Amino acid sequence: MVTKQELVNGYETEIKYQRHMIENLGRWFSLLFIIASVGMVLIYLFHKSFLPLLLFGILLALVGILGMVVFGYGIYRGRINLQKVVDDFNRKLIILK
Repeated sequence: MVTKQELVNGYETEIKYQRHMIENLGRWFSLLFIIASVGMVLIYLFHKSFLPLLLFGILLALVGILGMVVFGYGIYRGRINLQKVVDDFNRKLIILK
């Protein structure tokens, strides 16, 4: 049988962990935004002159944008999951009182 304190500690640890992971996803999202931005700048600067840098810019922009979509969705789903854990924790606290 799990004691109330063990339950609270377990949920608090899980909530902290999930918040930390969402913050990590946010950092990756920011990095991918910068990569996409650099790609856009390269596309803008070299769209008429230097083909290899234009292609590199297109590649960076595509990788950045696709990565932002993936990590953005991960952040979205992570927040939903975190809210489910918090709601479940609150329900169990009410039952234990």
